[in-house]
Amino acid sequence: MPNNYFQFKQFTVYHDQCAMKVCTDACILGAWFAEKIPDKSLVLDIGAGSGLLTLMLAQKNNGHFHGIEIDLPSFGQLQQNIANSNRQNHILAFNGDVCTYSFPAKYNFIITNPPFFEGDLKSPDAQKNIAMHSTALTLEKLTDVIDENLTSDGSFGILIPYHRTEAYISIARAKGFYLSEKLLVKQTPAHNYFRSILHFTRKKTNAVQTHELTIKDNNNTYTEAFTTLLKDYYLYL
Repeated sequence: MPNNYFQFKQFTVYHDQCAMKVCTDACILGAWFAEKIPDKSLVLDIGAGSGLLTLMLAQKNNGHFHGIEIDLPSFGQLQQNIANSNRQNHILAFNGDVCTYSFPAKYNFIITNPPFFEGDLKSPDAQKNIAMHSTALTLEKLTDVIDENLTSDGSFGILIPYHRTEAYISIARAKGFYLSEKLLVKQTPAHNYFRSILHFTRKKTNAVQTHELTIKDNNNTYTEAFTTLLKDYYLYL
C-alpha cells in the first residue's frame, strides 16, 4: 500500500485527500522555478492541491506565498501541510474558485499545474476530473486570471502536456504574454517529450531559451541533470 505522504528533505507533503498526488513532473516544475523567481516575491499558486509547489518555492525564497484550491478535501490537506512546515508564517491558503476569487494583492510570480487533459478520456472519479481536466477551468480562463492578478513586470510558470505546447503559447500570446524560456521533459533517452514547462512574461524577448531534461538514463538511473535539479528536495539524492 503506497504511503499517504511524500517526505522531502525539509518538509512533508500528505496527499491522501488530494485528487492529484505528488508526482515527478510537478516536482520538476517546482524545483525549476524555485531557482528563478526573485527573492522576497509575492507568489500565487493556482490550484495548490497538497501545497507541493508552494512549499518547494518557499524553501528557497524569502517571499510570501498564497495558494488557492477549490476542492475542500485538498484544501484541508493544504492547510495541514502548511501548518506542519517551517515556512507556515509566510504562506496563506485560500479556498475558492480562482475565476471569481478576490485576491488581496497583485503577484510578482504565479505558478500553476493546471487541469489540462481537455478532450481526453476522463476518470469516473469526479474529484480527479476537476483536478485533471479543463472543463471547470479552461486554459483560456486560467490565463485571464493570471493576467488579472499578475503585476505589470511579473511572470508566470505553467506545466502542460508537450503536445499542447504550441496551442498554449498561442493562447498566452493572445492575452499579451511572451514565452521567455521552456523546459522540455522526457522520461528516458528512448522516449519522446511528454511535458513542457513554460515561463512567460509581458515583455517581448528576442530569443526563447530552450532547455531539455531527461529524468532517467538507459539504465533506469536518475540522470545527473535531474539529480542536480532535485537534490535539495529528494531525500535520497
